[in-house]
Amino acid sequence: MPPPQSDLDAQSDAIRILDSHRIMAIATNRPDGWPQNTIVGYANVGLLIYFMVFQTSQKLANISKDPRVAIAVGDEPSDLKTLEAIYAGAFAAEVFDPVERDLAWKLLSERHPNLSDYQLPESGEAAIIRTLCKHVSVLNYRKHFGRPAEFAAEEPELPETFAADAQPAYVRE
Repeated sequence: MPPPQSDLDAQSDAIRILDSHRIMAIATNRPDGWPQNTIVGYANVGLLIYFMVFQTSQKLANISKDPRVAIAVGDEPSDLKTLEAIYAGAFAAEVFDPVERDLAWKLLSERHPNLSDYQLPESGEAAIIRTLCKHVSVLNYRKHFGRPAEFAAEEPELPETFAADAQPAYVRE
């Protein structure tokens, strides 16, 4: 059975918000149980999100022990009635497949021009992390002031290549 229209609308809003930003907050679970929240640059294809961290990072160590993460993306609006944001519980894992690492790097370097002069770091130096959103909440105060639209995302198929029309607008431009 297809998801209800309200879920499809919320998913469209979530993807539009992700497509229009480049930085997200990501919270991981530390070994002592305390949350750790940091900011990372990301690139996405729908609700599939990639980011990169150093192999020595606490973030990677946390994800390696507990793949559950929380992400948040949004801006501070000039008018509260225009607030739009997404936050989600997600699963994160390091990407080891060389083809997927290359595709993720392509997305990241196109989304973040400050990376365009660099090559994909060796896997021993930096990890590409794939994040699959699962429990998604979307704030769109133009539609629903003061309450989120929520949905459970289905796990996407991991792309081997990205069709031009499936790529976010920042890749097609």
